[in-house]
Formats: sequence, structure tokens, C-alpha cells
Amino acid sequence: MTHDLTTAVFGRLTLQSLDFLKMVFHPSLNNVIASGAALAVLAGGAVLVAVLTYFGLWKKLWSDWLISVDHKRIGVMYIVLALVMLLRGALEGVVMRAQQADGLHGGFLSADHFAQLFSTHGTIMIFFVAMPFLTGLINIVVPLQIGARDVSFPMLNSVSLGLTVAGAMLVMISLVIGDFSTGGWTAYPPYTEPNFQPGSGPDYWLWSVAIAGVGSTLTGINFIVTIYKERAPGMTFFRMPMFTWTALCTSILLVFAMPPLTVAGLMLAADRYFGFHFFTNALGGNMMNFANILWLFGHPEVYILILPAFGVYSEITATFSGKRLYGYGSLVVATMSIAVLSFTVWLHHFFTMGQDADVNAAFGIATMLIGIPTGVKVYDWMATMYRGRLRFSVPVVYALAFMVLFVLGGLSGIILANPSIDFQVHNTLFLVAHFHNMLIPGLLFGMFAGYNYWFPKLFGFRLNEKWGYIAAGCWITGFTLAFMPLYVVGLMGMTRRTVAYTNPAFQPWFAIAMVGALFVVAALGAMIMQVYVSIRDREQTRDIGGDPWDARTLEWASPSPIPAYNFAVVPTINAREAFAVAKAAGAGYPEAEAYGDIHLPGNTYMGVIMAVFGTALGFGLVWYMWWLALLSVAVIAVAVIARGFVEDPGVIIPAAQVEAEHKAWLEQVRKTPAITRAQEGAKTNYGVAAPEPMELTA
Repeated sequence: MTHDLTTAVFGRLTLQSLDFLKMVFHPSLNNVIASGAALAVLAGGAVLVAVLTYFGLWKKLWSDWLISVDHKRIGVMYIVLALVMLLRGALEGVVMRAQQADGLHGGFLSADHFAQLFSTHGTIMIFFVAMPFLTGLINIVVPLQIGARDVSFPMLNSVSLGLTVAGAMLVMISLVIGDFSTGGWTAYPPYTEPNFQPGSGPDYWLWSVAIAGVGSTLTGINFIVTIYKERAPGMTFFRMPMFTWTALCTSILLVFAMPPLTVAGLMLAADRYFGFHFFTNALGGNMMNFANILWLFGHPEVYILILPAFGVYSEITATFSGKRLYGYGSLVVATMSIAVLSFTVWLHHFFTMGQDADVNAAFGIATMLIGIPTGVKVYDWMATMYRGRLRFSVPVVYALAFMVLFVLGGLSGIILANPSIDFQVHNTLFLVAHFHNMLIPGLLFGMFAGYNYWFPKLFGFRLNEKWGYIAAGCWITGFTLAFMPLYVVGLMGMTRRTVAYTNPAFQPWFAIAMVGALFVVAALGAMIMQVYVSIRDREQTRDIGGDPWDARTLEWASPSPIPAYNFAVVPTINAREAFAVAKAAGAGYPEAEAYGDIHLPGNTYMGVIMAVFGTALGFGLVWYMWWLALLSVAVIAVAVIARGFVEDPGVIIPAAQVEAEHKAWLEQVRKTPAITRAQEGAKTNYGVAAPEPMELTA
């Protein structure tokens, strides 16, 4: 009776499931590391609670952030989530490099622990670092670039964030309670079928990715509608900034690419929970169907990650070169071409599956073709910088490193597009080097560049450039040392996901990779120092005028930090790069003819409800705590239905207040001394750029 009650309440959760007790139950270095990681998560959570309590920040956190529907605040929360998850994901990568550096002697991790590490590392970096980071930047920038007050569906935006947080929380909980999947970030059967892994691991992957995936799909819908319907008067499609174009294509990809992932996950869940045989080795199952369905999502996902970074690089090269973006039309066409072609190349992820040579050749050719529009973009960025007065600010350092390293990674991708070559290096570390060569310089450097570029617009002061340069230098050095050696050991035959090896020729290359991993740790430390020093010295780097980079697009035509309503009056757009054109004509900061009341949406609890009960739903399903899963579904359903009957009166900002705030800011702009591009890094840069019209059309 007692056993039945315990099972009904706790499902399959036992004391043995608590990771921080592993070193007690089974003492070993491997378990000390696992328990130490779990205790670090618990300690980090305790410190956060203590800090919020000590400084009395709970009320402010709740009312100003957690229940806010302001697209800018939601974007910031996405990026904070991404940076927190980056800390874990990157440190797991460092532990894997340390294991491989000592892999000739067996290392210090068990094979199962190593498999969990590469599975969580990939899952975190793809779904809970890259996706939240790019979604955060899109949330912050796109409504401002198109002259909108907010996104089309503000409450849905909060719900999307809540679902993403729920997925991330499940991954973090897996570090404290239970094991994670050992099937890699792609969760391939048969490794994730119940006969191979009956425990909690694959279920954590399933529900974290499925719940967060719903949030990403809703985000895609939200931004498609926002870009189609919320553009300011005169903002035609071919006047939109390139970042907004890449956000539009990314949103379309999200809507069409995320459902296959959801379907594959639910089919695998049916195998695990209900004894179905979609992907089993017997009774009519076919595990390769999972690979096909997953990569129908997986390769568009690569461009979901890369396209927003391409948009960032487009904004940065134009702004810091002091020129119009070269080849705007070709960049738009290239972006749309990449979005379409991304759905035609998924099979190159498994050339070795056994299909005939004609099928492989077709997908190999498609893979090579997708390199063409990407090459167009690189040439356009180079042409934009040509004969421009390029300023080597921190975003530019990331952009230049991207152009060099991404092209090298792209060349290795063209090599892998040849099925006969792919057969030789498939499942080796050559492939690991290739996709990190694309995603770190391509995506991560782009996100860091955007973070440094748009930070003053959100918070009203610039990030410290000294620590920014140090962080960029460590990231570039760390990436190069950590992953270039993997090309070599991959060609030498070292397979991926291998905990140890017997060939002593591998060890020197892994030692170099370990040095690179230490540089990555230094980069993380430098980023933390950059934020600390920037906050400490914020009075010296104030962005009063809102335009510290002499930028070209609409988001810089408003105060910093941006008011909740974005624009005192919705602007009318008469040209591409409208702000640059207006500044050149001496009309960058016009007074409005008339002001009106502004209606903004009110706060909502829906995002918090989704985060809390989405996490509880996933946890209940992982541990067979059916009462918790049913309760969570019921709460979410009641909340959604009840919200449909609530009329949101929103918030009205009176015209008099808008007028007073706008005129006060314009007066500040007039009193603030303008600085030239050469003075951007000086303490005298308060966000008002001196006109330099000769380079506008250079």
C-alpha cells in the first residue's frame, strides 16, 4: 500500500535520482564531477534568490519584467536566458575537451557521463542559447526598425518566452535530478528507444525540446504578422533594413520547420510511452524515418540560426563603414534563396544511410548551390567596407573574424557536399569541426556583435570597449585553437562522441584544443567583467542622443533607453536607411506637428503561467507523475480559456506626457556636443553624431 502511494505521488523518482547524492551513493571522480555540477546549479539558484531578497528586487522583477509584454523587455529576458545557458553549455564543452586531452589514458569521465555531456551541450547550444539569443535580438530590434509600437500579439510574445523558459528549466533540472539523454542533440533511435535507454534521459530531451518548440513556432507566427502588418507608413518591403528581412525569413522558416521536429518528438514519445513501433528495430519500425523527419527541421534550423546573424553583420558593416549597404537588392534575393533552398538539402546529413547514388548526387548538388547566395552576401559586405572609413569597434572585430572563419567553414561544407568525400569523414571529428566552424563564427559572433551594437539603445550607456576587445580576442583565439585541430584528428580517423582513444598521434591535437577551451573560459570571464565595468562606469558612457554609432536605421532615431511606446509619433518613411537620409538633410530630430494619446497593451500573467506549469508538465511526464502532468494541463487550459474572457484595457499614455518627454529629449540632443566617427570610443560620445554627409553615398 505504501509503495503504491509513493509510486502514485513520485512516479519513478527516487533518492537515487538526485544527482548531488551520486558521490555519496557511488564515490568516484566521475560522480564527484556530476554531483559538483548539480550542487553548483543549486548554489547558483540560492545566490540569485538571496540577492533578489537582500536588495528587495522581487516586486520590480515581477511587475517590470516577468509580466511585461513590452517587446524590448521580453527580448532582454530571452538574451539573459541565452547567456545563462551559454555559461553551462560552454563549460560542458570545456569538460569534454579536458576529457579528450586525457583520453589516451582513459580520462576521468565514464562513457555514459561523456555521452550525456555531448547530448546536453548540443541541445543547450542549439535550442537554449542560439534560439533565445536570436529571438531576443529580433524582439528588440524589428519593431523599432519598422516603426511599430510593439509586436502584433504582445501576450503571445510573453507566452512564447514562457514556453522557452520551461524547456530550458527542464534541461537545467536534469543536471540536478536524473540523467539526460545519451543519444546526442538529435536523439537518434535506437539510442533513445526504451530498450536502449529506459530511464529519464530521452524524456528530458523530448519534453524540453517539444515545449520550447511550440514557443518558437508561435514566435514565428507573431513576427510574420508584425512585419506584414505593423510597418510604419512608407516602410515598403524594399525599404526594410536587412536585419528585418532576415528576421522575416527566419520567422517563415520557424513556422514551416518546427512542426517536423514536434512530430518526430511525439512519434518517439509514442514509442517510449505507449509501446508504439515508429522507430524500433522490429515490428515494422524504421529508425531512419526519424532521421528524415528530424532533418526536415534540422537543416532549415541551421539557417534559422544563421540568417539573423547575417542581418546583424549587414547592419554593422554599413554603420561602421559610413556607407550605404552595397547590393541591398541582391542581399534580399540571397536571403530569400537561402530560405527556400534550406528545405532541399536535409539528406546530406546522412549520405551513408543507404539510398542510391542518384539521390545522394541530387542532394549534394543542392548543398553546393546553397553556398552561392551565401557567397553573394560575403562579397556584398566586403564591397560595403571597400573605401569606407571602417571603425574597428567591438562589433566590427566580431564581423571581420566571422568573414574569415565562416568562409573557411563554408569551404569545408562544400567538401562535405560531395558524397564520396562525406563517406570517408562521416561520423568523425572533421564534421564536428565543420559545424562548429559555421555556428560559432556565424551565429555566436553575430549575436555578440549585435549585443555590443544595440546595448546602448536598451540601457542608455555603451558597453566597455576594452573588455569587449578582450572578450572578442579570447573568443576568436579560443575557437580557432579549440576546433581547427579537430579537422586534423578527424582526417586521421578519430570518431565523434568517443570518450577515449588508443592512437597517441591524437593527443597533441587534443592538447591544443584544450588550450583553446581555456581561452573560451577566459572569454566568458571577460564578458562578465565587461558588464560589471560598464555598469560601474555608466555615467562616463551615457547615450543621451540615442545615436552613438552614427547609425542609419530607424531604431536609432529614438531616445536611449527607449520609452515603452518606442516613438512619440509613428514616423513616415520616405527612403531606405531613412534615419541616415534624414540626418544628411539636417532633419534627423524633427519636432512633431501634433501628439496623440498612445495606447499600450497591459501586463499579463500568461507567460509566467506557461513557464511554471510548462516546466511542471514536462517534469511530470519525465518522471511518470501523472497527477502533476494532468494538473499542469488543467491549469494551462483554464488560464488560456479564462484569458479569452478578459478584456485588456491596456495603458493610456496621455499626449501631454508624450509631448513633454519628447521635447525634453530633443532639447538634450540640441545641447549635447556632436562627435565625429573618429571619436566614437571617447568619453565625449554622448550619442549625438556630427553630420558627415560625403560618405553617405560613398
